[in-house]
Amino acid sequence: MADEFYERVGIPGLLRASRRTYGAAVRAAFADAGFDDLPRNGAYVLARVYDNASALAELIRELGISKQAVSQLIDIMVMRGYLDRTADAGDRRRMLLTLTPRGEAAVRVSSEAASEVDEELVKRLSPEGFAALRSSLTVLAKMAGERDRSAEVAQPALGDGE
Repeated sequence: MADEFYERVGIPGLLRASRRTYGAAVRAAFADAGFDDLPRNGAYVLARVYDNASALAELIRELGISKQAVSQLIDIMVMRGYLDRTADAGDRRRMLLTLTPRGEAAVRVSSEAASEVDEELVKRLSPEGFAALRSSLTVLAKMAGERDRSAEVAQPALGDGE
């Protein structure tokens, strides 16, 4: 029954359903490693901070939740020892996020779990199929970024005619 559903469902539904494979693998790895106190979206925040210590503005946009919700998420992750938060020396209004040693360990666990899913995908698809999937998802992600940027341009800044 489920196999038939996956044959009929559109790409957005497939993306949502397939994301669960990575989520389940990462959550299980976190639980095994003692990181079972990470809040929802915590793994994503850790990965983004690992990639870019000043990712706060990007996090707000990418998570699609309010600035207050992102701030609360960051507060929880700081209190639980995954992140450090400091003021940017170049711009005191800006907050920098960095990983603590515990956060770095959690990123390694998450990365290893995701790599195991990737390895299983390569076995099931072939290296070429995996590369094609990755390429297709990259195009979709870039399209989202383009839409985000064009939406920002289309919205007037406060004070522009308001």
